[in-house]
Amino acid sequence: MFIDRLLATLAHLRHGVTHDVPACWFGVDRSTVTRAIHQIRPLLAERGCSIAAGRRLRTLADVVSHLGNSGQEAILDATEIRVRRPAAGALERNRFVSGKSRMNAMKTMILTDLQGRLLWCGETRPGSVADITQARQSGLVDLLSDTRGLQILADAGYQGLGGQTGGQVLTPPHRRRGRNLEHVQWLMAHHDAARHAHSSRRIPVEHGIAHLKNWRALARHHGRRDQLPNTVRAVAALLSDQQRADHPTASAPFGRQEA
Repeated sequence: MFIDRLLATLAHLRHGVTHDVPACWFGVDRSTVTRAIHQIRPLLAERGCSIAAGRRLRTLADVVSHLGNSGQEAILDATEIRVRRPAAGALERNRFVSGKSRMNAMKTMILTDLQGRLLWCGETRPGSVADITQARQSGLVDLLSDTRGLQILADAGYQGLGGQTGGQVLTPPHRRRGRNLEHVQWLMAHHDAARHAHSSRRIPVEHGIAHLKNWRALARHHGRRDQLPNTVRAVAALLSDQQRADHPTASAPFGRQEA
């Protein structure tokens, strides 16, 4: 039954149980559960993130269009998900080594609203890809060239996108370096205050990422690396439904939910 296959998939994504556990629950062979999860996970991934009753954002173009029409702001970030290391001698072995976390990972680009609710989750790349490169490869710069007046907050990893998008991607001020800066205390204080204010506005996206990784399938991905993009999008779609149901008119960032 479809409901049984869906329940098996949800248990696997939410709690990270192996396929043997649902097989025992439903009294079927492990291979049957594996096939069911492979069938249901892409269907969940295609649903997109819920923003209102009957409205979903499935692509980055949908998100940019929605933000442009509604006049809302968004927050951009990327998160790394640890994956299995490629086999020794594989040509792609070093592509998954993250320079930031020093582990084998894949990186997913995430957009949330100012309350930390998911708007989009996609563009999963190997961990060696820089955040700004991932954003460019996603087509964000081209999409923003056809839009005016948006504000997307981002961290220092996206410095440079502001100039390419007409200032629509807002990043913190560059760190000041050089000699004798200690003699301009007022300038340094203003600079530090600006960086702190920008960081404070970006906090909700960190809550959204933590919320996403409460799902054990994303705390660390034990499956095949080529299955991770569908897993991320499926969890994002399910989580966005939960967020909209629990906080339909929330004005504050989401707290951590219990598993």
